[in-house]
Amino acid sequence: MPLTDKSLVLTVSQITKKIKGLLEGEFADVWVTGEVSNLTRASSGHVYFTIKDDKAELSCAMWRSAAAGVKISLKDGMKVVALGDISLYEPRGRYQLIVRWVIEEGIGNLELRFRELKERLAKEGLFDEDRKRPMPEYPQSVGIVTSPTGAAVRDMISIIGRRMPSCRIVVCPVAVQGKGSETEIAGGIKALNEFGDVDLIIVGRGGGSIEDLWAFNEEIVARAIFSSHIPVVSAVGHEIDYTISDFVADLRAPTPSAAAELTVPDRDEVAERVSELRRRLGMLVKRECDLLRARLRTAITSYAMRRPEVLLSASRQRLDDLTSRLSAASGLKLERLRAVVRLLDEKLAALSPRAVLQRGYAVCRAYPSLAVVRSSSDISPGDSVKVELARGSILGRVEDTTEP
Repeated sequence: MPLTDKSLVLTVSQITKKIKGLLEGEFADVWVTGEVSNLTRASSGHVYFTIKDDKAELSCAMWRSAAAGVKISLKDGMKVVALGDISLYEPRGRYQLIVRWVIEEGIGNLELRFRELKERLAKEGLFDEDRKRPMPEYPQSVGIVTSPTGAAVRDMISIIGRRMPSCRIVVCPVAVQGKGSETEIAGGIKALNEFGDVDLIIVGRGGGSIEDLWAFNEEIVARAIFSSHIPVVSAVGHEIDYTISDFVADLRAPTPSAAAELTVPDRDEVAERVSELRRRLGMLVKRECDLLRARLRTAITSYAMRRPEVLLSASRQRLDDLTSRLSAASGLKLERLRAVVRLLDEKLAALSPRAVLQRGYAVCRAYPSLAVVRSSSDISPGDSVKVELARGSILGRVEDTTEP
């Protein structure tokens, strides 16, 4: 078949880009299950492996940032479920799965629910650090939401009683696993909030499988902790166990026993601290008293205290000296002001119109309005005028005027 239109010819790079666009647009956020094989870890931290079943295999790449968040240790032969996007590695023209998350098959459904709820609640702000409240330093009453028959409640009561016997303990008994246990836990948190007479709430249980701890991963428990106006401590399972309640709570304790240790101060330690503060306060008071006594002794033995009249006579002399200097300064200032006034008076007298009249000049005014006549055009023959002289004035009549 002859090629008539060369524009239809694609390079390898062009066809690869087209395939890459189709794959990445069609296969985003896909879950793939299979067996791990050919697992390699690059020095960069990236992980490369293959997922396969009995009929096909799929190349996978997991970047270092994603690998750091994976809880399980991948190894060849492991059955897994991987989440990622299908992409195309252009230099080799090979499609692969870019893995963002991987879980071991079998517990995958619970892990998936955990991850989805955690991401959703985090976006709503339930895990934000700035909304979490500090624990009271010296709680007088502690509420505990847990099973009344488990070892956890006995451990917490024992530890709190040993550390601070005066601290009151209010136990709200609930089921901590099994159907409906999440509703009881949430109800217990709400009940203690309505009761109100507790300074903090510990909610939790001892260790167990992921299924045993699952009630603390339910949304109803997370929202009950978030809505509590009393600070909440989450103490679920062992140190390696993490639940949704741990992220929402104001404080996460690795175990129920640790929660009691973290939230209630030890009486003996408090007493020792008080004794140390009392000792330091006594030392500060003694030091201050010694300093004041020394200052008092110095004052008593000083020359001024032994001869107070000398101190007073010096002060009197100083006062007389200042009075004399003030009187002299004020007299000099007054004389300067008088000289200024005389000079201004002389200048004012020199500028006075009367001084001009003394030199032979006169002021002509229209009569009877007494308006100053400045030009011959301001008056007419026959008008009356008043001429002011240095001494007295003349009243006359205009006989004639001349133009300037």
